[in-house]
Amino acid sequence: MNQPALSAVALACIAGLAIATPAGAATPTASGTDITLYRSDNAALYASSGDGNVGDGYAVIRERRTLALQPGVQDITLGDLPDQLDAEALALGFPDGNAKVVSQRLLLGQGGSAALTGLIGREVTVLGDGGEALATGTLKRVGDDGLMIESALGKSALGTTWIRQYAGVRVNGGNFPTGSSLRLRVDAARGGNSEAVLSYPTAGLGWRAAYVATLLPGSACRMQFESRASIANRSGRDWNDAKLTLIAGEPNFAKASTPRPVVMMAAKSFAADAPMPQQAQMDNYRSYTLPAPVDLPDGSVSQAPLYETRSLSCERTNLVESGGTWQPPQPMLGPDFNSGSGNDSIVSTLKFTAFDSLPAGYLRVLTQDSHGTPQFIGEGRINDTPKGSDASIALGTAFDLRATRERTAFHADKAGRTMDETFRITLTNAGDSTRTVTVREHPSRWREWKLASSSAPPSRQTTDTLEFRVDVPANGKAVLDYAVHYTWSTEQNPQP
Repeated sequence: MNQPALSAVALACIAGLAIATPAGAATPTASGTDITLYRSDNAALYASSGDGNVGDGYAVIRERRTLALQPGVQDITLGDLPDQLDAEALALGFPDGNAKVVSQRLLLGQGGSAALTGLIGREVTVLGDGGEALATGTLKRVGDDGLMIESALGKSALGTTWIRQYAGVRVNGGNFPTGSSLRLRVDAARGGNSEAVLSYPTAGLGWRAAYVATLLPGSACRMQFESRASIANRSGRDWNDAKLTLIAGEPNFAKASTPRPVVMMAAKSFAADAPMPQQAQMDNYRSYTLPAPVDLPDGSVSQAPLYETRSLSCERTNLVESGGTWQPPQPMLGPDFNSGSGNDSIVSTLKFTAFDSLPAGYLRVLTQDSHGTPQFIGEGRINDTPKGSDASIALGTAFDLRATRERTAFHADKAGRTMDETFRITLTNAGDSTRTVTVREHPSRWREWKLASSSAPPSRQTTDTLEFRVDVPANGKAVLDYAVHYTWSTEQNPQP
């Protein structure tokens, strides 16, 4: 049977020394992992290209490991740890109370001998340039200057071999660990197998919501809405049969060094009757516990359903907007203030009401073309949206719709404390069907104003916004004229 080997340097120089050593190290085996994942929007985590780990994202790991302990004090090395964990928050506990940790040291997986640090305390064979065995025994130390191997010389004597140059290392029974390692000194009350729980936060793992809306045929706006969780692993190690809990919300991270919230893509469609995550309130956040353990290979993006696919009502808008909701500290009398004249693009938007509290993520929108094939028409981010609230995104710029805005009149009467301003918005439609355009205006010369006249009634009016819905005929145009009247009192100081 072939055993794994790690290439290193060529040639070997061996020196023997008989020494006394403490009790042999316990052999740890993994017996289960719980992972709590926090949201991260870092694009590098989800990229389908790029090398190496990503120092973003945040996850809390709880690994259950079985340790074969001897009575008394002994040294244990736990390997297969991610490269970017938070060393200050790392802890090992024994639920059965059989042992306690005397001290611990994190061995960072860095440099040319990074993979070997996790083999400390394991039985290995060091190989020469020709594949011959230079030494077999317990690996005691790893460094750039060589390896220390402890092996039996007789019935009770132990010898130590220092190997400065070698071609490879073969593991006798097991695979090479990856990432960093934890060196522990443990005091056990009795020998035998003991269950331990290792917990720590780490970067390189994160999740975010991924939504897909497919617009359904018909005059009314309806869509098929799919909700998924995209789970990224760029931590430097694999996770197998892990139980996942996803946290929606934004906890505060105080330390600048704390991990923050490719490669192979694992994407698949889900059966309509696939089990959904179990939701629960967790303090001020929401948790989603996946119904079954999952595998998260290093350098992968996996997806799991968040909610059942459903049909939702929606609202489509072709929007042209001028200005914003800013209000000046005094009336603005300058004739050229915020003219907004020129050609404006018309943006296509989509709005819907959240059927449940939706975690933040990205929404991709598809529609069927003339052949019935779903085609991508836009993507946008939605923030954390409570149940019953509206979520909206901008899909893109309408290809065959245009708007031109011009000020047609302005008059200021400083003595009479009034202003009058008139605008004309011309809308054109090069398409083959009538389109409705929402014109959103923000009268911003002063906070006290009223609509004096308009060629079409407003569909919505607030203290800082005017909206008009205008039908634009196919291959034609429509014109909207409106006038605003401003007034102010003697206490305000108008700007010239």
